[in-house]
Amino acid sequence: MTTSRSLLIMAKVPTPGASKTRLIPAVGPERAAELSNCFLQDAIELGRSAAEQIAGLAVSVAGSPTGQEDFFRALAPDLAHVDQHGDDLSQRLDYVLADRIMAGHHQVVSMNSDSPNLPVSYLVEAFERLDDPSVDVVFGPADDGGYYLIGCTAHHPELVRGVTMSTPTVLADSLVVADRLGLRVVLLHSWYDVDEPADFERLRSDVAHGVPCGRHTLQFLETHL
Repeated sequence: MTTSRSLLIMAKVPTPGASKTRLIPAVGPERAAELSNCFLQDAIELGRSAAEQIAGLAVSVAGSPTGQEDFFRALAPDLAHVDQHGDDLSQRLDYVLADRIMAGHHQVVSMNSDSPNLPVSYLVEAFERLDDPSVDVVFGPADDGGYYLIGCTAHHPELVRGVTMSTPTVLADSLVVADRLGLRVVLLHSWYDVDEPADFERLRSDVAHGVPCGRHTLQFLETHL
């Protein structure tokens, strides 16, 4: 029997002045929002690519804020949609992970939409690792101290609700919680989010040196820079 797998793409509605705020000094509010939209579209295409390689994978867009379902459905009409609920990222992430577990998926992976050049092989590996019955949780470490991906085979609320997000110690704090809960963790290859101007310059450099990148972000870079 094919294992039921779920990939969640955490998404926000791109809004000038509110999206990618740390990039605004480098590109301005309008282009920062446009870039955020490109990142999101590339994350969705990455999810579709993963579904072609991973048996039984259902891809969902987890959108925020609630009430913007039409935006996300227009962006990805072929995918399932889950609303994020909660007062902060910890609560929203826990909600969507729990939602997919309760929907009957035996492996759930949530990824951000801030890494437009993330290799699809990293997503494939996440689910391969979760196939191992000795693994409870996988993390994709981000270079800023957080993680670009979390995957699990059961609902563990404290794993995300017990950690303050958006700090340089998110992954380290999460590993402490996982150890306290007795969860067996695997760390995937590290990658980077594009949040700061230095990350943006790194992305531009990677593209210039031939590192594959999502086509929407690549078009943005070619058009504007």
